[in-house]
Amino acid sequence: MLRCDIITIFPEFFREAFDYGIIRKARAAGLVETKAHDLRSWTTDKHHIVDDRPFGGGEGMVLKAEPIFAAVQELTGCPARKDYPPQTRVVLLSPQGKVFTQEVAQELAETAAQVVLICGRYEGVDERVSEGLATDEISIGDYVLSGGEPAAVVVVDALVRLLPGALGNESSATYESFSQALLDHPHYTRPNEVAGLGVPDVLLTGNHAEIARWRREAALRKTQRNRPDLLK
Repeated sequence: MLRCDIITIFPEFFREAFDYGIIRKARAAGLVETKAHDLRSWTTDKHHIVDDRPFGGGEGMVLKAEPIFAAVQELTGCPARKDYPPQTRVVLLSPQGKVFTQEVAQELAETAAQVVLICGRYEGVDERVSEGLATDEISIGDYVLSGGEPAAVVVVDALVRLLPGALGNESSATYESFSQALLDHPHYTRPNEVAGLGVPDVLLTGNHAEIARWRREAALRKTQRNRPDLLK
């Protein structure tokens, strides 16, 4: 079973986020356990302060390292990164991280038994979290969010659908976009015509070899149009 622990200052954000679709089914089947933890639980002052002004000046506030260190130590059972078991990954969600891809998701899903996701906020997280705790620093794209909570949902969803038994059809994950360095081919369903737009004739022939060839060519065309960088 994969265990996903999320460290956040807004645990209520996740109250219903994982109660739908594949993640809900995977949780019910015992394939994954998800839990959001309030970072303020690991503060030691009476006001439960988790942020402070940055050294050197500048705008905004920075999440403090001390409560995050305490949280990760309790959740992993390890006082330092060097002590993590091989199947424990601590992921700092940050715009400065490497871009999250299907390949990264696959590697995490195949090797991790516990993934701790640290959600950043404000102007960022004290760099010592990256230096002393994180095994991975991940960004879900080249844009800035208000916090790491939406990114955590994205990462968990991508990992769970790769777990054996999570999908009704195991081949679905194999042929999805990015799994073979291409975007997925176009999909159609009934009726045969909508708003004057029809379905490619080959899909109605029942000729599986021709359909497979068309799907491959259509995937290449869509990739060339929308993501030519993948073809390099």
